[in-house]
Amino acid sequence: MSPDPRNVPSASGPLPLEPFIERYWDHLRIARGLTRNTVLAYRGDIGTFQWYLRDRGVHDADAVTPLLLSEFLEHLYRSGLSSPSRARSLAAVRSLFRFLKQEGAITANPTVSLRSTSRARRLPKTLSLEDVTRLLEVPSGAQPEDSRDRAMVEVLYAAGLRVSELILLRIDQCNLDAGYVGVTGKGDKQRVVPIGRPAVEQLQKYLLAARPILLKQRSSRFVFVTRRGSPLTRQGFWKLLRARGQRAGIARIPSPHMLRHSFATHLLQRGADLRSVQAMLGHADIATTQIYTHVDSSQLKKVHSACFPRNKSRQ
Repeated sequence: MSPDPRNVPSASGPLPLEPFIERYWDHLRIARGLTRNTVLAYRGDIGTFQWYLRDRGVHDADAVTPLLLSEFLEHLYRSGLSSPSRARSLAAVRSLFRFLKQEGAITANPTVSLRSTSRARRLPKTLSLEDVTRLLEVPSGAQPEDSRDRAMVEVLYAAGLRVSELILLRIDQCNLDAGYVGVTGKGDKQRVVPIGRPAVEQLQKYLLAARPILLKQRSSRFVFVTRRGSPLTRQGFWKLLRARGQRAGIARIPSPHMLRHSFATHLLQRGADLRSVQAMLGHADIATTQIYTHVDSSQLKKVHSACFPRNKSRQ
């Protein structure tokens, strides 16, 4: 009976491919610069694949055929794995066989003709500009945390940051005179993002007045700190963002990534070009950014009504 891919541990065993696979992990970390969490996810996916091969008595990479790979994908589907997880497993297997071909471990890559699993891309959840404005302009209290929280939300939206990029933002990455922040993104890739006047003003207020109170003469290289002098945690930021959303009266509970999605969507709606938005978001592939080019049917109807010549001729 085939193993359940949701419960299979990372592969370990005397497969002939093992030395190549160990080098593959180094390739992912060093050459491709993938994060530790991504490499761990790939380990699980490749582990599942190796168990599947063992279960069918396949111990040679050259014996892996497109048909066998298709059967493996069908096995993942029958096992109840979600569509995104199946797509990631396929990406991991494809990446592995490209590496094996490059290293001379196989004579032909069996994944070349393999069709992708169907993966419906869900449109990102966003906030309206009105809701974002209400979220940003929640009246601040007198505590230093209030100034910090306002500045964090302003910078998150103004730069389209990931929450991890926000909470680990360093003092030396901020150039407020020029109006930008430097960001260390996925795979330790660096990018520079402008943040605009309102975010600069809120950040300056926090740095000059509130942050020294929180630090109490201690030093920290991080911008956003707690009273213990440590950077705010992801959970801590989620909590404060949710509280601000409730105080703003927003029906949809905001998440950090929702603000990132809103940043990209609002820029594109106002005429920003896709390449610029890609650079600001730190996307390696522009296809990832293209999901933000969606427009709803009501907007399409307005455009059609305003621009289609036959509509004008009948007015």
